[in-house]
Amino acid sequence: MTVFLPPPDFLDSPRGRRFAAPPQQYRTDALPDEAAVVIVGGGLAAISVAGTLWHAGVRDFVIVDRAGRLGGQFLHRADILGQRVLRSPYDHHPGVEGYRDCELLDFARLQWSLLTDGERLQVRMAQAGHRSVVPMDVFEAYCDHVVAMHGLAARAWKGEVQQVSPNEDEVLVRTSLGDVRAATVVLCTGEEATPAPDDWWPGDATPAGVGYWCDPAEPAGGETVVVGAGLSGAHLVTNALAAGDRVHWIIREESERYQCADVNASFFRAEGRSRFHGTSWQDRLLMMRQHRRASVMFEFRPRLTAAEEQGRLTVHRGTTVTAVHGRADGGPSVDLADGTTVAGERVLLALGTRPLIGSELLPTDVVRARDGWPDLEEVTLAYRSAPRVHALGAAACMALGPAARNIDGHRIGTSRIVPSILRQLDTPARLTEVAHV
Repeated sequence: MTVFLPPPDFLDSPRGRRFAAPPQQYRTDALPDEAAVVIVGGGLAAISVAGTLWHAGVRDFVIVDRAGRLGGQFLHRADILGQRVLRSPYDHHPGVEGYRDCELLDFARLQWSLLTDGERLQVRMAQAGHRSVVPMDVFEAYCDHVVAMHGLAARAWKGEVQQVSPNEDEVLVRTSLGDVRAATVVLCTGEEATPAPDDWWPGDATPAGVGYWCDPAEPAGGETVVVGAGLSGAHLVTNALAAGDRVHWIIREESERYQCADVNASFFRAEGRSRFHGTSWQDRLLMMRQHRRASVMFEFRPRLTAAEEQGRLTVHRGTTVTAVHGRADGGPSVDLADGTTVAGERVLLALGTRPLIGSELLPTDVVRARDGWPDLEEVTLAYRSAPRVHALGAAACMALGPAARNIDGHRIGTSRIVPSILRQLDTPARLTEVAHV
C-alpha cells in the first residue's frame, strides 16, 4: 500500500507579513441602551453571524468582546503555538455563505506576489478542488478584510459581558460598559482549555513548571514533557524539538491519529448533519466521542517520525497520566499508568478544549445542561427555555453535529440562526435572502 505524506515545509509558512487589510479599531465608549441584536464574543463565529446580519439588512447589532479584536482570540492562540498554517482548507473560512463576497481563495490570489512558491502551489491545488493548506498570514488578513467590508468594527465594543437575562419580550445584557436591551442575543463564547483532572495533583495550585497549551511558555532547555495527542500537542512537541529539547510525548491512544481535518468531512455536508437529526441523545454522544477524537495534520508526520527515529522524541503510547508532581530539584514529573515516571524541566498539557455553553451568563434553568451540553432547539439553535437567545459554535455541537465548532460549522449554524432572528425582528421580507444559505 502506498501512503502519501504531504511535505512538512508548509508548516514553516512566513508569519508577520503585511497584507492589504485595514487595521481594526474597537469602540470603548458606552454601549447603546438598546439594540436589535447583541452578539456576545468576537471570534470567528461572531464574524460570520454579524456579516450575515449585515447582508440581511440588519445593521442595528452590537458585538461585545473582551479580546479587543474580532477573531483575535483564535489568532492569539495560534501565535502562542507558533501555528503558521490553518488546518481548515480554503473553502472553510469565516464570512457569509450564499453571497459572492470576496472569499478566502479569491483573497489569497490577490496576494499572489507576496506568497512563496509553495503557497502558490497550494492555491492552485485549491482551485483544482484538492485539499490545500492556508497560510495563517493570509487567513488573518482575510479576517480583517471581512470585518472591514461589512463595517463590523464600528459595531464592536471591547468589554466584558457579565450576565444575560432573557424574558418573553427582550433580553437584558449586563456588561462592563453598561446595560443594553436587545430583541435577541447570539452567544459566540467559544471554548476554554480543558483543565487537568482533579486527582492529578493535590490542591488547586498547579505544580511549578506545569502549564497549558494556551499559556505562553519559553523553551526550558533540556527535556520537555507534552501530554495530549491533538494538533496543539503536535505543535508543542515540534516547538520543543526545534528549540533543541528532548521531548516525551504522552498519548492515551495506541497510536497517533493523522488526518486532514479534525472532523470527518461528511459532517460539513447535509447528509452528515442529517445523521444527528432524529437520533437519540445517547447516539449523539457516541458520535461525538467517535468523531471528535484528537488528531494531527498529516504534514507533521515526517518530522515527528524522524525525531522519534533519531531518539530526540519518545512517544509513550497507550497509557494515561495518573499523577503530576514536583521533584526535589524543582522540576515536574509525570506518573503513567504503565508504571513509568517521566521527568523534565517543564510539562505542557494539551488536553483539548471544552465548550462554553452559557452557564457563566445565563440562568441554570435556561441552559439546562446535560452531559456538559446546553438544551438547544435544533432548527434555530436557540435555548428551548429562552428562544430569544441562540448559541453558535462549539456549544451547538449536540444540535448541529461535531462540525459546529469549526469555521465552516459557524456558517452552517448562522444559516439557522439568522432566519430565526429575522422572524423575531419581524422582517419577513428578508427571509428569502438568507433561507438558501
